Amino acid sequence: MLLLSAKPVVEKLNHEVFLRVKEVTKKLGRAPKLSVILVGNDPASQIYTSKKGEAAVKLGMLHESHHLPASVTPQEVKKLVDRLNEDPTVDGILIQRPLPKSFIEEEVVYWVDPSKDVDAFHPENAGRLVLGLPCFRPCTPHGVMEILDHYGLSVSGKTACVIGRSSIVGKPLGSLLLQRDATVFQCHSKSPDLKKIAASCDFLFVAVGRMGLVGQDYIKKGAVVVDVGIHRNAQGKVVGDVLFDEVKDIAQAITPVPGGVGPMTIAVLMQNTVWSAEKRAVKSMK
Repeated sequence: MLLLSAKPVVEKLNHEVFLRVKEVTKKLGRAPKLSVILVGNDPASQIYTSKKGEAAVKLGMLHESHHLPASVTPQEVKKLVDRLNEDPTVDGILIQRPLPKSFIEEEVVYWVDPSKDVDAFHPENAGRLVLGLPCFRPCTPHGVMEILDHYGLSVSGKTACVIGRSSIVGKPLGSLLLQRDATVFQCHSKSPDLKKIAASCDFLFVAVGRMGLVGQDYIKKGAVVVDVGIHRNAQGKVVGDVLFDEVKDIAQAITPVPGGVGPMTIAVLMQNTVWSAEKRAVKSMK
């Protein structure tokens, strides 16, 4: 069984981004800049925001965090986003989720300028992804593809089951797999014969947010299993959507939790941010 650890993948990507940051900084006369907006005091969101800032600074980028109270109105946040959209020194804008209930996600996804939408949530980037056009890639799904590439696991001509249909992971991951010539089964909680479908596939991607959902009866012998879920169980241990110990001896390869897909999300966010700066550098030279 091959353990698909993110560590060597992240190290490789970060080294590449570090070199790209140095190059684009020379062209722009400034370092690429990531602006993160955090609303409220959700502990997990505060940790994620801090990690994103640390990663950016470590790679030579600039980072700013706008921490707003949970009582802030959507209109006030929209005004801040508008200002960042207009700021020529800002290359990437990220609105940390989850947001308070007063925010309507169907409206928020339109706020960030598509050219600075390094989370790839804007409908324009989502549409370009489906069409196979150049665009920011959603961080977690693209991170999954980077892991597969690093370990030489090609999905071309293979069957792939994606359990999960969220706009953040499941749907874009299905599009990325299709672009790589996989035959994709996009499954979810209402899919009939879910275990049967999953157990027939060469690749299984689990992104449903249900701790321990997938056991050995979901796995084809020799399949590649990618676990996007992350939870803390009753004993305080970090685990995924897949029962790792039950599956590891059946699978050809599997991502661990923690240390699998999770670290890739921030690595790809850094990729997207420097790419945004590079595009600005090209425009400034015209």
